[in-house]
Amino acid sequence: MKGMTIGLKEAMQLMFGHIIPLPHEDVSLIHCVGRIAASDIVALIDSPSTDTSRKDGYAVISDEVTGATSDHPVRLRVLGVMAAGCEHDFCLEPGTAVRILTGARIPPGASAVVSDEFVKKGADEVLIESCAEAGNILPRGSDVTAGTCILKTGQQISPIMAGLLTVAGHSTVPVYRNPVVGILGTGDEILAPGQPLLDGKLYASNIITLAGWCTKFGMTPSLAIVKDDPSAICHAVKEMAARTDALLTSGGAGRGDYDMVARALGKIGWKEVFHRIRIGPGKTVGFGLLGEKPVFILPGGPPSNAIAFLQVALPGLLALSGHPNPGLRTIKGRLGCALMKGDIDWTDFFFGTITFEDGLPVFNPQKKLSRLATIAGATAIAAIPEGYDHLPEGSIIDVQVLD
Repeated sequence: MKGMTIGLKEAMQLMFGHIIPLPHEDVSLIHCVGRIAASDIVALIDSPSTDTSRKDGYAVISDEVTGATSDHPVRLRVLGVMAAGCEHDFCLEPGTAVRILTGARIPPGASAVVSDEFVKKGADEVLIESCAEAGNILPRGSDVTAGTCILKTGQQISPIMAGLLTVAGHSTVPVYRNPVVGILGTGDEILAPGQPLLDGKLYASNIITLAGWCTKFGMTPSLAIVKDDPSAICHAVKEMAARTDALLTSGGAGRGDYDMVARALGKIGWKEVFHRIRIGPGKTVGFGLLGEKPVFILPGGPPSNAIAFLQVALPGLLALSGHPNPGLRTIKGRLGCALMKGDIDWTDFFFGTITFEDGLPVFNPQKKLSRLATIAGATAIAAIPEGYDHLPEGSIIDVQVLD
């Protein structure tokens, strides 16, 4: 596809076809939340490991209390007390009961639990005034059963899932490795934060923003700045590629006199997959491989840089992390005002905010301005897709959530 301008859908298919998830690693359960499972995981044990009580009450032989009422209670001798984790045991015989607390294992001989509200207590005996309720016993393996698959390959691990893995007998879990992402800001005009600001210079905000997004999604960013010099760019790219899993370049993405990134990458042997997509803003985004490592070329203007990253590079990096459906979270929303664009063959993106009213959330687009301050307050993105030149007010659309 070198030299051609292609549509967004085709670009994404090409990109995903060239990205292979990173190898897996075993991580502890306290570090697995948000990660993507690299294999199916089965329960190693039954949980609970034995029948346990759901209620504070009395373990009884169910046949002995059938038909018990407050007018005709059943008198039972209490053998002792069992709490959760209790190691000693009692064996029920006819005419006996055991005081049992929530989570305690059901003692041998018992077949039911009568909860406290249906019992009158004496010194060493009780009067049972109701038959045992169904469901007061939690059977062995009712939470997880040994050998049952509890986590599928490609599933993102939630805090609750981490807890389920724990009760299933696991202490570590195999997950796809999150990438170290090299972020290279290019341009004679940019400075690292903290340096004295000279006339005509500006601070390298894009690489900080990109690093923030990478951090938000569990990736590790590594930053550098390089001048608009082909040999310097070549050296910086090779040095950064040697210690990272993927590379983002920011600035110099076009084909003008000072747009040197693609030319520099060509000199060091990258395989260009595409360079320029029919999207606005962000059309000069590119993607290729340096060896087997993904490289994303991003334009320098803040809105173009952000859209190119969020629509193309971020899904690619998430695919590298093993996500089965990589990209920003999407919800259905209602368009607060009409959206217009000039070219029906392009996909036009709009930053905006979401308000919550009756029914669906409402997407309110911002004016398109080439300023970072304009998009800093955005909480969502919507698009006029390829094949449409406008979307009327009130349209039900897909909205990508940023916040």
